[in-house]
Amino acid sequence: MTALLLSILSSTLIFVVFKLFSRFKVNTLQAIVVNYFVACGTGLLLYDGEIVLQKIPEYPWFLYALALGSLFIGIFNLMAWTTQRSGLSVVSVATKMSVVVPILFGLLYYGESLGAIKLVGILLALVAVYLASVKTKSGLPIDRKNILYPAMVFLGSGVIDTSIKYLENTYVENNEVPLFSSTVFFSAAVIGISILFIQKIRGVFIFQWKNLLGGIALGVPNFFSIYFLVQALKSGVLESSGIFTVNNVGIVMFSTLLGIVLFKEKLLWKNWLGIVLAVISIYLVALAKL
Repeated sequence: MTALLLSILSSTLIFVVFKLFSRFKVNTLQAIVVNYFVACGTGLLLYDGEIVLQKIPEYPWFLYALALGSLFIGIFNLMAWTTQRSGLSVVSVATKMSVVVPILFGLLYYGESLGAIKLVGILLALVAVYLASVKTKSGLPIDRKNILYPAMVFLGSGVIDTSIKYLENTYVENNEVPLFSSTVFFSAAVIGISILFIQKIRGVFIFQWKNLLGGIALGVPNFFSIYFLVQALKSGVLESSGIFTVNNVGIVMFSTLLGIVLFKEKLLWKNWLGIVLAVISIYLVALAKL
C-alpha cells in the first residue's frame, strides 16, 4: 500500500509542477525533454546492480521499453494538439478516463475478480474522475470534427498503463524496475531531442534556463510515479484493476484539493461531488479485496 500511496503522491507533484509551468511560462516541450533525461538519470542512480550498457539490449523488455518511450512522447504531443483544438478539460478527462483500458485488460486477460462491490467502486471511480476533472458548467465542448484527437489520447494513455502492467508481470524482475524505467525515459528523451533539433533547424527553438529548471523539477516525481506504480502492481496489495482505479482516482482527488490549497482554485458543486465519490470508490475497491 505504501508504494501505491507514493505513486499517487508523485503523480500529484507532477500536477503541481505543470501548474507552475503555466504560471512562469515555461516551454513545456523543452521541459518535458529535460525531464526525461532527469528521470532516466534518477533510475540509474537507484539501480543497485552493475550497469553494463552493452548488456541492456539483451534484457527481454528492452525493445518494449523503447516502444513505450516512443509512446510517451507521442501521446504528449497528441495531448498538446488536442488541448489546442478542444481545451485542457477535454484532455484531462480523456487521460484520466483511460483507466478503463488497463482495468478491462486486468479483468479479461488475467481473469481478475469482479464482484458487485468492486464493480460499483470502479463505476463510481469513473464518475468521480469525470466530475472532478470538468471545470466548466457546460461540460465538455467537443467539436465532432475533432473527436478523433481526445479518442486517441484516451486510447494511447490506456495502452501506456496496460503496457506497464503487462511488462512488469511478464518481463521485468523486481531488481530491474529502475533500469527498465530509465530505459523507457531515455527512449522518450532521444525522440524529444530530435523534435527540438528539428525546431532549431526551422529557427523556432528559443532556449531559456527556466525550461531546464522546470524539466529538473518535473523529472524526479515523474520517475517515481512510474517506479512506485510498478512496485504497487508487484506488491499484490490489490489486483491490477484495483491498483489502477485507486491510483487514478487518488491522483484526481489530491490534485483537485491541492489546486484549492496552493492555487486558490474555485470548484463547482460537481467537482466537490466528484471528490466525495472518489473517496467512496477507493473505499469500495479496497473493501472488495478483504
